[in-house]
Amino acid sequence: MQILVVEDQDSIRSLIETLVSARGHKVVAVASGSKALESAFQSPPDVVLLDLHLAGQYDGFAVCEKLRANAGTKSIPVVIISARDDATARARAIEVGATAFYGKPFSPTALLKEIERVGRPVKA
Repeated sequence: MQILVVEDQDSIRSLIETLVSARGHKVVAVASGSKALESAFQSPPDVVLLDLHLAGQYDGFAVCEKLRANAGTKSIPVVIISARDDATARARAIEVGATAFYGKPFSPTALLKEIERVGRPVKA
């Protein structure tokens, strides 16, 4: 599967990228919401791993909303991974179309299982 990792903190982005690619997935990792949208619209991934706090024009909520509003990306599973793990953030994530929500710190094993659960079959 192709996984789009959207995380503005270099160390966390690198950790997730290493974790997911070690499982055999192709990873595209970006640090901003605008780069995430550009990447997803050009080459739709099978799963998006999305932080909520992103530098720049779009936060994670806005990225998720824009992915859901686009015909080419509206059905892609979006898994939120955020330090902002409260009832308000979780409710807003569901409202904008998130598939799942993981608070930081997260369990690497649980995240990998979630990717396998929600991921689209590999394209032939």
